[in-house]
Amino acid sequence: MEIKDIKRIVELMKNNDLTEFAMKDEDFELALKRGGEQQIMVAAAPVQAALAAVPAAIAPVVDEEDGLIEIPSPIVGTFYRKPAPEADNFAQVGTEVSEDSVVCIIEAMKVMNEIKAEVKGVIKKVLVDDASPVQYGQPLFLVEPK
Repeated sequence: MEIKDIKRIVELMKNNDLTEFAMKDEDFELALKRGGEQQIMVAAAPVQAALAAVPAAIAPVVDEEDGLIEIPSPIVGTFYRKPAPEADNFAQVGTEVSEDSVVCIIEAMKVMNEIKAEVKGVIKKVLVDDASPVQYGQPLFLVEPK
């Protein structure tokens, strides 16, 4: 399954007000759930590549008040600011990012998923503490666009 297929399923769920979708194949299993304002996505191996590409399915949100763009979490999991305990953070306040810049890792089902900025600008605020759980769509960073 390609990321465009997952995007299409998410859009159909929204348009038809569906709260759950599940699909199972020989090679993978995909389960999507949404409800209220929180949305949850759960997937089982080997959709590792699809999960890594999911940020494109969630558009960054622009805050009308201050003009900052939110980078949302594309999946439910544990937020990590660095690739290893002894390494430097991927991004911190003042870091200039582009669409392809990795800003954090979210661990989901023992898979480390690199999350890209998907926007060009400067990190103005980190909204989540390292090693904290995050929900689907939860804002992770605020970026001043360039």
